Amino acid sequence: MPDFTAKDIQQLRHDAGVGMMDAKKALEETGGDFEKAMEVLREKGMLKVAKRAERTAHHGTVGHYIHNQQGRAVTGVLVDLACETDFVAKSDEFVEVANDIALHISWGKPTWVERADAADAVVDAQRRQFEEEAREEGKPDELIDKIVEGKIEKYLSEQSLYEQAFVNPDKFDGTVGDMVGRLAAKMGENIRVRRFFRIDVSEGD
Repeated sequence: MPDFTAKDIQQLRHDAGVGMMDAKKALEETGGDFEKAMEVLREKGMLKVAKRAERTAHHGTVGHYIHNQQGRAVTGVLVDLACETDFVAKSDEFVEVANDIALHISWGKPTWVERADAADAVVDAQRRQFEEEAREEGKPDELIDKIVEGKIEKYLSEQSLYEQAFVNPDKFDGTVGDMVGRLAAKMGENIRVRRFFRIDVSEGD
């Protein structure tokens, strides 16, 4: 007799965002250990995502969000979420995730999708600023490089959409990158945010 129930399969399927048979196989492989089964699925998922990333995402949808304050639009966001097929692009779940990401961008204010998108000139300028601040604060010379690199790491993470924790943890508890990865695993396609635009309207506009 298996050391797991149909309810365990359903729960693993929901938590990992995989099909029923994949969830069942993972539990069988790990003797019913839920945490180990999750790890197995994560490892397999990363391999699948890496393979999917080699495929071209020609389709997609534009997620949107407008934040209103006192009856006046003050922030507008458009996000280009790409996938491989028109079928997935038109699915309710795909469109919902695109709009959720747009909502997040409104509040998270990221500068780029991934840290690899950060321009060298921007990072270098930020590094010089951090170095100047460290010297003004009287930090020891031998510690300045370490301090600056730590601040650069934090800066890149905070400004990267994929590394930001999703704004509504009650709906999705993880980073935006995790959200996109889970959707890609569930749909079986290369799904990614290609670009986004965020516009703030000031009182004087």
